[in-house]
Order: sequence, then structure tokens, then C-alpha cells
Amino acid sequence: MNKNVGKIDKIIRIIAAVIISMIYITGAVPGTLGFILLGVGATLLLTAIIDFCPLYKVCGLKGTKKVD
Repeated sequence: MNKNVGKIDKIIRIIAAVIISMIYITGAVPGTLGFILLGVGATLLLTAIIDFCPLYKVCGLKGTKKVD
């Protein structure tokens, strides 16, 4: 599994995951939509931690620099 999430992308994913988690924790978005957002936040955090995004792989995108 090659890394395809760069440093800036990783920082953005972590910040977005924290914001989404705070929205859920404060109760601003309750119910099913809250759980869906929490799942999205967890996915963003997980992909930031492991430096791999399956959606990037499917779309052929890469957030890391090309090393020759």
C-alpha cells in the first residue's frame, strides 16, 4: 500500500475531523445525520493516520510529491 496523502492534505483532514467531531459532540447535528458526519470524520482521521486514501487510488489522484 503506497502512501498517497501528502502533508498538507493530512493536516486538512485532521482539522476537518476535529471540526466534525466537535459539531457532533456539541449536539449541533443530532440523530442519524450526526452519526453519518461522525463516520465521515472518523474516515478522514483514519486516512490521515495511515497516509492512504482508497478514493484517491480509485480516482488516480496522489497528494504526495513525485519522487524520481
